[in-house]
Amino acid sequence: MARRRLLVAIIVGGLVGGALDLLFAVSFAAYNGAAPSKVFQAIASGLLGTSAQAGGSRVQALGIACHFALSVGWAAAFAVLASRLPRLRHNRLLAAVLFGLLVFLSMRLVVLPLSAYPRPVTFKPLSTALDLLSHMFLFAGPIVVMVSRAITGPRPNNSSKPTPLRGAA
Repeated sequence: MARRRLLVAIIVGGLVGGALDLLFAVSFAAYNGAAPSKVFQAIASGLLGTSAQAGGSRVQALGIACHFALSVGWAAAFAVLASRLPRLRHNRLLAAVLFGLLVFLSMRLVVLPLSAYPRPVTFKPLSTALDLLSHMFLFAGPIVVMVSRAITGPRPNNSSKPTPLRGAA
């Protein structure tokens, strides 16, 4: 049962974190005047290169599928780390910050450069800061919480303890 609970946490955490990250990316792109389809095509370009930009709904679906596959893969990676490093499970805020930073840097410095992604990776101050915060809190946050709960159980909630009545024997 514990293995099943962890597997569900990995999948759900990856999907929730991936959805929030994708929502951020689409919102940021829209703010900058780009259609959501361009975000999905950009993700697919990691596999297809420049031809993804001319692709239609199938290419966009591929981009979405790739994004969520990577998200679940990162959630599984966090599960491995958290099972070996208990501090990651117990300090969830720190874990989200560190894991989000790890994912952000790994994607920008390793995955994208090694993929068919057609553009150079840039680090413009505003977009980099927002993307980093998104990875820490929108992406890594749900993964850290769900996977940590699956491994250690929910945190104790002191407010759920019954309060004894004064004067009661």
